[in-house]
Amino acid sequence: MDKFDRIYDLHRLLAGRRTPLPLTDLMERLSCSRSTALRLIALLKDQLGAPIVFDHDIGGYRYQPGPDGRAYELPGLWFNAQELQALLVFHRLMEGLEPGLLAEHLAPLSLRITELLAHKRLGLSQAAQRIRILGMAARSAGDWFRVIASATLQRCKLEIRYHSRSKDQVTHRVVSPQRLTRYRDNWYLDVQDHLRNALRSFSVDRIQHALELEERAVDVPEADLNEYFASAYGIFSGKSNKTAVLRFTPERARWVADERWHPQQVGQFLTDGRYELRIPYRDARELVMDVLRHGAEVEVVGPEHLQQAVANELERAARQYGRGQRN
Repeated sequence: MDKFDRIYDLHRLLAGRRTPLPLTDLMERLSCSRSTALRLIALLKDQLGAPIVFDHDIGGYRYQPGPDGRAYELPGLWFNAQELQALLVFHRLMEGLEPGLLAEHLAPLSLRITELLAHKRLGLSQAAQRIRILGMAARSAGDWFRVIASATLQRCKLEIRYHSRSKDQVTHRVVSPQRLTRYRDNWYLDVQDHLRNALRSFSVDRIQHALELEERAVDVPEADLNEYFASAYGIFSGKSNKTAVLRFTPERARWVADERWHPQQVGQFLTDGRYELRIPYRDARELVMDVLRHGAEVEVVGPEHLQQAVANELERAARQYGRGQRN
């Protein structure tokens, strides 16, 4: 953990308490040694002016209230990476929000976020100009997002007209929406599909029409949803039934070893410096695309059908460039 994150966490532990906190508890909550905890306490007290005192009667550390009764606040910018990202994402979403049902309820939140960004002490006045959040290959949610979201939250069935990209076909279905999923900057609707009598996931931007029905939606247990939608790789649903074994070169391993491809992935460094990554999956399409972006820096060890799928794509690309050179 970064030193400044630990100081931030130490401040939060002390600021939220009325009674002293023993050093052993601080060490456990900060996941650090005794010497590190004492060093952090000294940094917070001596360099940042925190009114930390040691209570000998109870044997713990606490903040001494100020003369005016006000609680101590850390000076300067004290956002960790996740909080800063969340704040900026909220701000960007609020700026792009069109007038609608929730606008008046969200207006105070939008104002508060704007005030936080403008707060001089936090140093975030130029955050929008100095920090970028880039979206890749985002598609518009379409004209029916509001109806879809309403039915999902109100637990009503939906009648939809859906155009499948892969089959280039339009079908009409009645579904029980389970949840909306934001994945790689695009929206997907997880449903119980009554036409197929099975769980399915639809790309929201391909829903050409949606009608909220009065009939109540069928609720699928969350454990079943997670098993079906989250056990395999990427957005393609279904319980995983295969494991991809990928080996990256020592050069690429420096990046891939820090990446999270799947919640149940297993990775290890090999004796020759390469990095082996094992990923559960069911449908290989998205996995093939992600493997291809690493080019010659990755080898698909197995299964054989995944090896062949990647090899076929590389051969097709090579033939295409070969034709261009001949022409």
